[in-house]
Order: sequence, then structure tokens, then C-alpha cells
Amino acid sequence: MKTLNYLMVFLVMASCSSKDNGILPMELTLTESVYASATVQPDSLYQVYASISGILDKVLVEEGDLITENNSLFEIINATPKLNTQNAKLALDLAKENFNGSATVLESIKDEIIAEILTYKNDSINYYRQKNLWDQNIGSKVQYDEKKLKYELTSNKLKLLENKLNRTKNELLTAVKQARNNYQTASITTSDFTINSKISGKVYALYKEPGEIVTSMEPLASIGSSKRFIIELLVDEVDIVKIIESQDVIIHLDAYKDKVFNGSISKIYPKKDERNQTFTIEAVFVNPPKVLYPGLSGEANIIIGKKENVLTIPKPYLVDSNKVKTNDGLVTVKVGLQNMDYVEILSGITKDTHIYKSE
Repeated sequence: MKTLNYLMVFLVMASCSSKDNGILPMELTLTESVYASATVQPDSLYQVYASISGILDKVLVEEGDLITENNSLFEIINATPKLNTQNAKLALDLAKENFNGSATVLESIKDEIIAEILTYKNDSINYYRQKNLWDQNIGSKVQYDEKKLKYELTSNKLKLLENKLNRTKNELLTAVKQARNNYQTASITTSDFTINSKISGKVYALYKEPGEIVTSMEPLASIGSSKRFIIELLVDEVDIVKIIESQDVIIHLDAYKDKVFNGSISKIYPKKDERNQTFTIEAVFVNPPKVLYPGLSGEANIIIGKKENVLTIPKPYLVDSNKVKTNDGLVTVKVGLQNMDYVEILSGITKDTHIYKSE
């Protein structure tokens, strides 16, 4: 009898122990998010390049300076473009003189035309006078043919001179336009000796010192907004399809370990970085820190879904992504939202179903 009592107590304890190992699903507010690495950068950040090569003569700003749009940044020395500009100006002046001056080629052709017009009139009079005589059977055929031929030659020569005048005028006008374009191009190149800022903001970095060689292939400085910062997020390619603009972002920065900042997705870049299989996304702060520097890094969670009062279980209790262990064995469930710790159960079990970790 005593042995039977011990057995019953053992069975009751084993049953209680089994139940103690199980848990009941809980109703929680579940938030699903996508992880991303985060880097803070100034808005409108760009690198300054020179459009011409030369020697860096002056650096007109310092790192940390606040600047305005068109603020002068650098001055470069290069004599060749200046000489080219002077030569282009001389060529332009010569082209204008040839087109407009009193001793131009056009004036010479016009003088030829005036002289040829007088010859044409004289030959015309002689021709028609001889023609009238010939029509009256006066004079010889040879005299008539000579006057006619001379008249026709003079007429043709006058037409050729007029065509030559128009053609030469067009050529000289074209030469003026080409010389003007060359001069304007040379002037633009000369103006590039002083490099100006494209935006109002802050000088974050300078890469060259006076006396160094400058080329169009190397940056001279980095400039960006002094007040507005963005967060560059790198998202894995398997998660990019879940991201849309205006989604909320929770940001943790290494420089502010005990603080959480809120943000919002502002831009999604469509091209994948083949090197690390990620997409770049931009977010803006809702409540930015008072002090920010380019390059501050951290982590972010992009909120892609949120539900209140949903039936959830801890992730370790999920078997093969769609089953749970119950008193009745493995039961297939339908899952919904999930985060790092919990998963939503849409159907298959209730809040009164005991579930257990799979061995």
C-alpha cells in the first residue's frame, strides 16, 4: 500500500514537472523589423575636384569652416590656359577686323564688283548697239560676235564676284563665331583657377596643401551640410523588398550607447553593391543628437510591421518554422509577424495550449 502511494506521488510530480516545462502563448504588441548597419553623413556631402591641372597656390579655407555658396576655396596656378586665353582674344579681334574693318577682304571684293559693274554697263551698251546695227544688216558678223562674247564674259564675271562676296562674308562670319567660342572656352578655363563651393555648409576635410600638384582625378576637399545629417543604412538583399519610404527606423549609435534615436526612411537606392550584396538606404533623424560628426556608426532596425494584442510564442518553441510541440504532439501552425524573440501565431493553437521546447 505504501509503495502504491509513493508511485502516485511520483506520477503527480512528474505530471506537474512536465506542465512546468511548458508555457502558454501570450498576447503581445509585436513589432517586426529589418536590421541594418548605420553610418551618419552630412546631407549633400560631395567631394571638390578641380577641372584643370596645375599647382595649388592658396587654400582659402580650413577644416571646420562654415562657408556659403560660391565661397572661394582654392586658387591654382597654371600659365598655359592664360596664354591660350590671350591667344584666343587676339584671334577673335583679328576675325572681327577681317569682317568689319575698312581694309577687309570683303571691301576688296566690293571694289572689284564696282569696277566690274562699270565694265558690264559699257559692254552691255556696246553689245546692244552692235546688235541693233546687225539687225539692220549694218556691220560685220565678227564685230557682233566679239561684242556679244565680251558682254557675256563680263556678266558671268560679275555673278562670280557677287557669289564670292557672299561666300567670303559667310566664311568670315563663321570665323568670328568660332573665335568667339574659343575665347569663351578659354575664359571659362581661366576662371577655373579659383574653385568655389557649390553649396552652403561646412568644410569637413582638406586633402591638399599649397605647392602640391592638382589634377582633375583627385579630390581637394569634402563639403556638406552643417546642420542636416542623414543616416546611410546598408540592408541585406533578402530584406530590401520589405523596405518602403517613410518607414520608421530605430537607431543606436556607438557614440550614444544609452540613447535611442528615431528616424524615417527618406530614399532607397535601387542599385545593389555587388561586393557585399547590400542595398543602400537613406534615413533622416526625427530627434537628432545635438552633436554629430561624419562617419559616426551604429545599428538600426527598420520597422516593417506592427500589430497589437497578437498571439505570440517565443521563437525557440517553434519547430521547423511552422510547428509547435503540445500535449497532443507536434501541431502545425500558421505564423505571421516575427522579430528576434517572438513570432505571431495566426492559427493552429490557442492561448490555452501548453507548448514545449523541442528536444
